[in-house]
Amino acid sequence: MSQSLRLSEKWFRRGLWGVALVFGGFLTGLGSAIVDDLPKVEQRVQVADFMDRAATTRARDQLRQARQAREDAAQTLEQARLAHARAQADNQAARETFNNWLSTRHATARPEQDPPLVQRTQELDGLKQREREALAAVEAQQQAELDARQHENQAQQQLNELEQNAQSGWQAASRQQELRVFLYRLALTLPLLVVAGWLFVKQRKSSAWPFVWGFIGFALVAFFVELVPYLPSYGGYVRYGVGIVVTVLVGRYAILALNRYLAAQQAAEAEPDQRRRDTLDYDQALGRLAKNVCPGCERPVDLKQPGLDFCPHCGIGLHDHCGQCHTRKNAWVRYCISCGAPARPPQAPA
Repeated sequence: MSQSLRLSEKWFRRGLWGVALVFGGFLTGLGSAIVDDLPKVEQRVQVADFMDRAATTRARDQLRQARQAREDAAQTLEQARLAHARAQADNQAARETFNNWLSTRHATARPEQDPPLVQRTQELDGLKQREREALAAVEAQQQAELDARQHENQAQQQLNELEQNAQSGWQAASRQQELRVFLYRLALTLPLLVVAGWLFVKQRKSSAWPFVWGFIGFALVAFFVELVPYLPSYGGYVRYGVGIVVTVLVGRYAILALNRYLAAQQAAEAEPDQRRRDTLDYDQALGRLAKNVCPGCERPVDLKQPGLDFCPHCGIGLHDHCGQCHTRKNAWVRYCISCGAPARPPQAPA
């Protein structure tokens, strides 16, 4: 068909297709923003909405207190370990000094050094006592930390049980909310698809066809891209069921359309040649001929065959002769290609 169009008309059509794409793009952007904002019409349900508020508050307070107690016990334990380490170091250093001094005492065997020996022995005993006390403090803090950790685990377990008990109610409410949001989207996109179908059937060849096709593209994107990904699954039953229904509807429409087309073609082929020509669009007929297809029945024909003046399938005229110069020409052109005389009305086959 494009071979029969004027050059300017071709560019105008391309520009109008660009308008259709831009118009559909803006509509798609607006529709996508609206569809994405639809879940905001309802506040999303949370697991906490289905938990016992009093028990949850009590469990969380206990968990917070146990966690704080464990952290405090851990800090105190660290300090106690440092104190124990210092006590061990002091005791070890003092014992080494005492051993050195004691070796000197045995070497000299001087009796006047016995009182310092007793004093140093008492000091070592004091350091050892402090080391034992530091170790006892470490053990006490370890026990305190263990108790705090156990209390924290118990509180966390209690909170987990409350959350698990609320899971079933939350899941059911989430499914219902998901279904409602899907129905919101369906209520928005399905009418658009219906309007797009009506426009395709009634208005796709009107003067406003760029906006018609832009709206059709927008409706298809809104339905199959913005809606289908949010289609509830329920184990696949809904998706497969919807797929079966859509396939049956589309298949039935295609079968009925094919039957109507074949019936219309058969009825048209039974009409006289001139009446059939009057019902065919000029550009459409030239476009089919450019593809080596009969304009009447759309079956393939070899137009390069020298004696092929009529379609062997439906009998419509394909070539005739100029009434002035008798040049054989395309029966659909309006003027003779040799002399430019207006084409005469085609003759019906004998």
